Amino acid sequence: MTLVPKRGVLDIASYKGGRASAPGAARVFKLSSNESALGPSPKTLAAAREAAGEASLYPEGSARVLREALAKHYGLDAERIVCGNGSDEILTLLANCYVRPLDEVLMSRHGFLVYKIATLANSATPVEVPEPNLKMNVDDVLARVSGRTRLVYVANPNNPTGSYLSAGELRRLHAGLPASVLLVIDAAYAEYVRRNDYESGLELASKADNVVMTRTFSKIYGLAGLRVGWAYGPAHVADTLDRVRGPFNVNIAGQRAAVAALADTQHTDKSVRHNEEWLPWLTRNIRELGLRADDSAANFVLIHFPDTPGKSAADADRFLMARGIILRGMEAYGLPSCLRLTVGTEEGNRAALDALRDFVAAK
Repeated sequence: MTLVPKRGVLDIASYKGGRASAPGAARVFKLSSNESALGPSPKTLAAAREAAGEASLYPEGSARVLREALAKHYGLDAERIVCGNGSDEILTLLANCYVRPLDEVLMSRHGFLVYKIATLANSATPVEVPEPNLKMNVDDVLARVSGRTRLVYVANPNNPTGSYLSAGELRRLHAGLPASVLLVIDAAYAEYVRRNDYESGLELASKADNVVMTRTFSKIYGLAGLRVGWAYGPAHVADTLDRVRGPFNVNIAGQRAAVAALADTQHTDKSVRHNEEWLPWLTRNIRELGLRADDSAANFVLIHFPDTPGKSAADADRFLMARGIILRGMEAYGLPSCLRLTVGTEEGNRAALDALRDFVAAK
């Protein structure tokens, strides 16, 4: 008898984050991981430094102060909030709690890789819904619901495409799902969205018995390195997650920094304004180079390259890396002809555009 993992685990392709270095480049701009262009606010950093003085102590296990701050900020019930080591942990815990072997989990073909990983780790079957227009189609999702469907992941907005479902489409999706199916709305980029028809999923999660919304402090709040996320849903789901999460799963510095980040609305507003200025600037200028750049509701833009030798996404990636511009290749997302560009600082954005312009012009 040999020791082997359970069904599905060895089918997982290990998650690889965005690269952080460009060997040989004099100056590096990391635009590969959808991190905040402005980073955390000074007040947030001060809170994290102060918490470091208590590093010998366990954090408060339920993240009570953070849950209460979130409840006050959004007008929610603190008892229905669960905090995690990034929203990744919560997305995984939901699968661990509700997905059984041979169940099916629906997700978009070009969605966040953690959904598939969590599904396979629970010996279940990932059902990837095709996205010919790089946007989730509600009818296509509902057509794939079966008696084995247990959970549906929806990234809204979606990474890496930047597309989103309107509030009406999201409600229609939920209405078409059986009560036995859990709808998980991953709203990691919600703070960036400025669309009149968009909702993060909080309203559905507040009213429905089978909807959970997840959020993160990794993006607009600039706390990717401290790993803080949270979820809101019905009381029975919060209770279930609390039973299985680690007893001290959110570190003390992360908790304190997240509370400070929520309170510093001036910095958040500044980050929103920065994205509103530079996302359309990048999109417009990339298109003027003759490249396809998809509309995005988040803090990144998906760039399409031709299959022409010397002009492909792989060629562009090598060219940009030599210039210290780090983008994210999309092979793992089923988009080998694309690179994803995160909105960076003004200097980083201009450097990325200059490098792309030189790449397109090169013979």
